[in-house]
Amino acid sequence: MNLMEEQQAPQSAEGEAKVITLCGSTKFEAEFAEVNQRLTMEGFVVISLGMFSLPDLPDYDWSVDSSDLKGRLGGVHFQKIRMADEVYIVDPGGYVGESTRREIAYAESLGKPVRYLSRERLA
Repeated sequence: MNLMEEQQAPQSAEGEAKVITLCGSTKFEAEFAEVNQRLTMEGFVVISLGMFSLPDLPDYDWSVDSSDLKGRLGGVHFQKIRMADEVYIVDPGGYVGESTRREIAYAESLGKPVRYLSRERLA
């Protein structure tokens, strides 16, 4: 039996692996990858951001996006928060922007536990 088999994965109330949704600024792509890998290795199911920058579409002006893609992506991320057992804030140096503050407030309104990368690094 190897080390991974010996360790018991964190479980939800239903006995399945806990689901964690990552939230934070898209400018921290490298930190998201690091946290995602670490939590996955610890046995969590990790839900992360779908993209870290808007796609580069020829002849498309994101500043006048009439389809409200940014709003729809935000709605998708709120659904990811609803699916989670816990929310993990990727906040190097304690940085939390306006969108992330809304996600934290939403998670807390649903009673989801919220953890912070910056607080774990201090511990």
